[in-house]
Amino acid sequence: MKLWGRRRTRREQLAALLVLGGLVVFVVLVYVVIVLGGGALIGHTSSPHAGLSVLATAVVALSLGRVQSRLEVVMSRLVHGGSQSPYEVLSRFSPAVTGGPATDDLPARMAEVLAAGTGARAAQVWLMVDGRLRLAATWPADGATARELPGRRQLSVRQAGELLGVLVVQEHENVPLTPVEERLFAGLANQAGLVLRGARLRAELVHRLAELSRLAAELRRSRQRLVDAQDAERKRLERDIHDGAQQHLVALAVNLRLAHTLAGRSPERADRLLAEQCQAATAAIEAITSLSRGIYPSLLVDEGLAVALRTAVAWSPLPAELVAADIGRYPAGVEAAAYFCALEALQNSAKHSSATAIRLDLRGGPTILEVTVQDDGAGFDLGAAHAGAGLANMRDRVESAGGTLTIETTPLRGTLVAARLPGAPRPGD
Repeated sequence: MKLWGRRRTRREQLAALLVLGGLVVFVVLVYVVIVLGGGALIGHTSSPHAGLSVLATAVVALSLGRVQSRLEVVMSRLVHGGSQSPYEVLSRFSPAVTGGPATDDLPARMAEVLAAGTGARAAQVWLMVDGRLRLAATWPADGATARELPGRRQLSVRQAGELLGVLVVQEHENVPLTPVEERLFAGLANQAGLVLRGARLRAELVHRLAELSRLAAELRRSRQRLVDAQDAERKRLERDIHDGAQQHLVALAVNLRLAHTLAGRSPERADRLLAEQCQAATAAIEAITSLSRGIYPSLLVDEGLAVALRTAVAWSPLPAELVAADIGRYPAGVEAAAYFCALEALQNSAKHSSATAIRLDLRGGPTILEVTVQDDGAGFDLGAAHAGAGLANMRDRVESAGGTLTIETTPLRGTLVAARLPGAPRPGD
């Protein structure tokens, strides 16, 4: 690497001289022990023995590389105050961060190696996960956040032009990195690409797993809310039938039997009673019609969303305006979700908002259907307990059809409920 081809520093020159001196001592020592010592043992001291000289040369040739490597490590640590030299750290970087078990935290080991090699006060490893830089590790683990302190150095880690992460070191106060340590820092950043890519993949998998777990839990809660809503709707329907339509029909049956009894004894009274039953029958029809709108209106099936909501707006106790432009037909599930969401919003505005007017907008497109209900009422607190059930029902209906629900409300400034639903229009509409 070009980075390491620059002129050596004084410490590096001193270490090289010490290594050279050590090698000289080693060669002399081998010669003395084998040639002179061996010659003394065999009684050949007048001149060097040829065989012992060859043996000494072979020992030096075979051991010189190993001895040199060991001397370089020892002398390098000696001139660097007992710590690993920058070059030693760089040469051991990849084994240090990849040699542990797969379950170890790679970013944490990388931060430790980075801090040890540069002599920094602290080191951090940041990973690019889902388009955002996230702090993956800090060394020491309880160290201060580097971005909060002066003397912060950072280098980006890239591979094939892609940003994988950032390495950060925090210098000691009034002790900046030396040129060698700076080059080491750059060298570590150059070598960290594959390691950070693997760590990023693992972090993304962990993030995806957490997201899937959250979605699964939300799905379970949503299903339970749907079951609870269906049970509540069934009980409400039974109550409405009992208190509304059933009472009208029971009274109508009783009065018709009474009219039949009076027909022979008091025809005039029977005629008046029968005439009154016309109004009772009309009231019963209206009650049943109103009830059917809360189940599944036939107008929604036969005429579409705009006609069904126009009828619902006409029955609203508050002044309501419907604006619908060229709304075609959509899949049944999408139309039902839009209808009942709008109906729930209309009813909530009428019951709780103290509004004076409501506006309902329908906008359709090739693949999108939007329903918006806006009132000018008092608004409410989204976090309040009484607001939870109705909003959860609307959200579950919309999301079950693949859409999204947005609710904006401000006390004294009204409420906006907007549903955005996907679904291609029906062919021919």
